[in-house]
Amino acid sequence: MARKELYYTETKGRDAGKVFYIREMSATQAEWWAIRAGMAMARSGVDLPDNFTDMGIAAMAGTGLKMVSQIPPAEAKPLLDELMECVQCVPDAANQNIKRRLIDDDIEEISTRLKLRAEVFKLHVDFFQAAAQ
Repeated sequence: MARKELYYTETKGRDAGKVFYIREMSATQAEWWAIRAGMAMARSGVDLPDNFTDMGIAAMAGTGLKMVSQIPPAEAKPLLDELMECVQCVPDAANQNIKRRLIDDDIEEISTRLKLRAEVFKLHVDFFQAAAQ
């Protein structure tokens, strides 16, 4: 089975109409990311909510990102940057076969970055729901 992927189209602000391609990390990379995030959260005293595995994927993504935001910036930045490495720019919405790495000018709104990071996180956390069932 191939890695999960999706196309995300921003609908608001200066980034309206821009298309981004998001591809799941490899299992090895995702595992290491989760271990590092978990260790950083544990050092910072962050606790998972009791109902974490029962939450919907969107709620899990929001909760997970809020928990990452509680760790020190020096530890959070590489984790958050690594999530954004899953995102590529689709310069021509009419031809989604062409993708490239993001550059700073691809995203003009902070809210777009936050939404993209949440989409990446959601793509990776659905295994919690599968395990809970």
